[in-house]
Amino acid sequence: MRDDVQNEMVPLADRFSLSPEEASALTGIGTTRIREAAASGDLQARKHGTRTIILPDDLKAWLKSLPKVAKKQPPQQPQVEAETQ
Repeated sequence: MRDDVQNEMVPLADRFSLSPEEASALTGIGTTRIREAAASGDLQARKHGTRTIILPDDLKAWLKSLPKVAKKQPPQQPQVEAETQ
């Protein structure tokens, strides 16, 4: 079976493994950043011949390891000192 036909049969979210491009499509994170994370070891990836394979659980673990957005503090009003006479 041709790869392009086989890929169309299984929805992206149901795959056992993902390419960096598919991981990018699922997460909205750029392919370059996905590949950089895999190369650095932050995102666990595997090789099958020349193909880079990312398991969905590894992708989820990497996403969960990303830093959380800090809650912004409202800007403080400058304090005006009372004039003494």
